Amino acid sequence: MVGETVNAPPPSQVGSRESRCLPQHLLYSIFARIGGAGLDTDAFETLRASHRGGFLGKAVAYDNRQREIPASLIYSLRWHPVRLLSSLDRPYYYGAKKKYLDWIASRQLATGRYDLFHSWSGDCLQSLRVARKKRIPSLVEIPTWHRDRGKTPSARASKERIAEKARTWKERLLLTRARFLEEYELASLLIVLSEKAADTFRVKGFPEEKLFYLPRGVDVERFQPGPRSTKFRAIFSGALIERKGVHHLLEAWQRLNLKDAELWLVGSIHDEAKPHLTKFANETVRTIGFAHNIENYLKQATIHVFPSFCEGSAKVTYEAAACGLPQITTREAGDVVNDGEEGIIVQPGDVDAIAAAIRYLYDRPEVVERMSIAARRRVVENFTWDHFRARLLDAYTLAMRMRL
Repeated sequence: MVGETVNAPPPSQVGSRESRCLPQHLLYSIFARIGGAGLDTDAFETLRASHRGGFLGKAVAYDNRQREIPASLIYSLRWHPVRLLSSLDRPYYYGAKKKYLDWIASRQLATGRYDLFHSWSGDCLQSLRVARKKRIPSLVEIPTWHRDRGKTPSARASKERIAEKARTWKERLLLTRARFLEEYELASLLIVLSEKAADTFRVKGFPEEKLFYLPRGVDVERFQPGPRSTKFRAIFSGALIERKGVHHLLEAWQRLNLKDAELWLVGSIHDEAKPHLTKFANETVRTIGFAHNIENYLKQATIHVFPSFCEGSAKVTYEAAACGLPQITTREAGDVVNDGEEGIIVQPGDVDAIAAAIRYLYDRPEVVERMSIAARRRVVENFTWDHFRARLLDAYTLAMRMRL
């Protein structure tokens, strides 16, 4: 493992300064809200670590939906002027909002009040330039993988660099590959969410000491095992898009034609999934759509199937494991599942392997029970938010020791 391993320090160490070299004033920026679901939760738990440690200087974000951290410490951009560009197509508006966030954060850094900067890939190029100039150490989180996914840049990427100076004002709002690559170089430390993500940086020549492994956390009180249905019920949770492999799951499910079994699909239904639903879904497939209370559905399932092609570290794998679900997933989805212990690892796009894994668990309730216990134990012992915050403080300590 790079950086911190999954054997995190005990939660009692969270907030302790005795063995750490922590900052005095942290500036944190993120293209999200503070408090809520998904990335908003990550942002909140990140700020919890610095606030409880007594060194949160300021957070720049697009809204604040929590009350534990004082609003005076959060620079909310909820009523930002970029909203005047909201009529633009999503990629342009999205890019404009990120660059505005970056501009605000860079101005904060320029005041000289902060001694550590923490942001996310794509959100912080201008800020990182200021941090480098002022010799402020910085951390950049990578939500998925290296921009090139560990591969040789395409011809399209080369053309993008050539056309960089020739773009119109509107095109300059877009987030280019070059922006991400410069951020990687400027950051003192890159936070990667899984070993697969780390590999995409290793093959591009990044040294181990620049990569810090920081898996996510899960609320183990909210996500708990529930009464298991007598019917075999597989569940998929996430946006119904091809990148997450839902079309391969649907094909595998149709092939199996299992008796007294059903498949639940929980997540927003995107247009690209509709032809696959038409082709492969039958009366045993239930499309639920987006759900805020995802734990209520996970608790009713027998197994979780998530054959994704690319994630940073999919939060639903933590949630499903906390609910005691054996999982059929890919290494590309993260590191929560050990093959054969908490579930079964398959290759992305391998319909035969997905079908075989579902059949294996369908036929072996005793294996489901064993993996269920192991899955819950794994998150409780390794992936609570206490574990996350403890690891994060170690990342801050490492960054502070890497002062330019």
